[in-house]
Amino acid sequence: MHLCVNIWYLALGLINALESFFISLGFFEQYKDLDISKVKYLAVVIDSEEALHTLKVLELLRWLAAIGLKKVCLYDPEGVLKRSNEALTLWLKSERMSKETTRDPLLEQKYLSLEVISFTDAKHAVAKAANVLLKKHYLSANSEKTELTESDMAEALGAIGYGAPEPDLMLIYGPTRCHLGFPAWRMRYTEIVHMGSLKSMKFGALLKAVHRYTKVHQNYGS
Repeated sequence: MHLCVNIWYLALGLINALESFFISLGFFEQYKDLDISKVKYLAVVIDSEEALHTLKVLELLRWLAAIGLKKVCLYDPEGVLKRSNEALTLWLKSERMSKETTRDPLLEQKYLSLEVISFTDAKHAVAKAANVLLKKHYLSANSEKTELTESDMAEALGAIGYGAPEPDLMLIYGPTRCHLGFPAWRMRYTEIVHMGSLKSMKFGALLKAVHRYTKVHQNYGS
């Protein structure tokens, strides 16, 4: 039974690899002109061990810029990406300078705005927001001891400068199929896709994930 499962996953991986290869070559018309207007903010979560491969991260950013995505949040739990932020920033500057020298207006529109965070940022944000709520609702002489709501938490996070946008789509690179501690208050309606290992990432798989999200219909509760 175990052997059958391994063979199944091996065959599935081979099929996905072939599909990604043909997508990247432009064999499928639906992937050529992506409507990325629905992906206003993209989160990329990377396992910290894999985030050490800075060149792979830069290659992924190039792909995202080529697709036309403009606002990206990079996250890894241990802050590896934040320590590589200087290299990432230099790359962004060099990309912008190279595009400013071109006369192609389509290329000039593909600037990438990058946010880099780690688990420490989320931890500090929760602690500071809790302190704000404590002072406002429980320590003030004129405050009423009301039950806290989601909007109270969002207001407190905004007051301390952590009111960042919620990603529309989250791509996870690494062995684990989870968000690895990405700030929970920023992913209430986020679509999450596991992409496998960063070392074996494929442009076709990225196109497929973004395309699939653009075709998803989301229902929001009241």
